[in-house]
Amino acid sequence: MSNIPTTVTKRFSVNVPKFKKILQSAIERDVNESDTVTIVTDMLEEIFGFDKYSEITREYAIQGTYCDLAIKIAKKVEYLIEVKAIGLDLADKHLKQAVNYASRVGIKWVVLTNAAQWEIHRVNLDTRVHNERLFCFDFLEINPRQKDHQDLLFLLCKRGVQKDLIDDLYQYKQSINRHIIGALLLTNPVTSTIRRELKNSILESKLPQMIYRNS
Repeated sequence: MSNIPTTVTKRFSVNVPKFKKILQSAIERDVNESDTVTIVTDMLEEIFGFDKYSEITREYAIQGTYCDLAIKIAKKVEYLIEVKAIGLDLADKHLKQAVNYASRVGIKWVVLTNAAQWEIHRVNLDTRVHNERLFCFDFLEINPRQKDHQDLLFLLCKRGVQKDLIDDLYQYKQSINRHIIGALLLTNPVTSTIRRELKNSILESKLPQMIYRNS
């Protein structure tokens, strides 16, 4: 993980506890979706470092429909955010809606959240639209002084987005995915190399025996 700037870790230490209290209060009051969107917007600004007026778009229009929030840097949409009411459990049907939004305009990343629970999904458009969850976290369990928790938050921060850290994490996880490795092992170049190496190993293992028998 990239080094996190001191200004960002300080922002975490101040604002994460602040928003934990806000979220606890919102859960107790069972606030609606609109109010939850307002909380998430404030989190995006005060924790993740985005400018509320130029980089966070509410009711982002996508071919006649709308997504709750979009993060846009230098006119490029980096990820969409689908927000549900804080008292609502996140479900596949909510994710399907957000993935559908993203697939229409070729956006790779979708965040599904109720302000407390956060899920980050990669949208793939190769042959058919599908998605995979890259990571998730419970904001109420975040410790702003714990390095691995800081790393999770930084992936969604403006600085992290500018460094393509979330893409780097995705590529790394792909490289160690057992299904990806299995598929690579079955390709012709790899199987040919394995056969050749096995043949060489067998020949080398028999050679000392042949020398011993002929001595």
